[in-house]
Amino acid sequence: MKNKLSILLLFLLVSGCIQNLPLDEKIDNYELINQDSTAVVFPADFKSKILVVGFIFTNCPDICPLTTNNMHLIQEELKKENINKDVQFLSISFDPEIDKPSVLKKFAEVRNLDLNNWQLCTGTQKTINKLLDEFNVLAVQADTIYLPNNKVQYYYVHTDRISLLDQKGNLRKNYPGSKINIKEIVADIKELENEK
Repeated sequence: MKNKLSILLLFLLVSGCIQNLPLDEKIDNYELINQDSTAVVFPADFKSKILVVGFIFTNCPDICPLTTNNMHLIQEELKKENINKDVQFLSISFDPEIDKPSVLKKFAEVRNLDLNNWQLCTGTQKTINKLLDEFNVLAVQADTIYLPNNKVQYYYVHTDRISLLDQKGNLRKNYPGSKINIKEIVADIKELENEK
């Protein structure tokens, strides 16, 4: 009985010391382009900033709008708590053939995104594929539908993901983008702020 109690106490002590942010994986640098057609090196250009990164494509009918809206809600919550200046938001499109800078800019305008600390980026297909691989994000083009007005509607089967990177460009945690717990990620961002 004494041994069981000792083991239980040890487990509670150790589990109490486990970080809320379990990952600490260095992310390679990727040459991207943002909604203003400006070159961006991700994550190097954002050193000293906490990064909230969402993976999207602008033609998405379901998960991506939810992910984008949740990132917007996170941004608004951080503004309320006055910690928005230390955080950079990044939406990365995995559909570079369609999501050119002008399309990304329109996507941001339609959703009234605050681009003071938010960029929407894409890159070459080769670069995007490597980036998705590193983040373990799957994006596979699925069915294409031809509408009566000759417009093409296509889909991707893709990972539902928002990722959190620290000020050194290390991946620290992944969340389900379309149903993220806003309070959880805000608490994690505060934890990263305290690690400075």
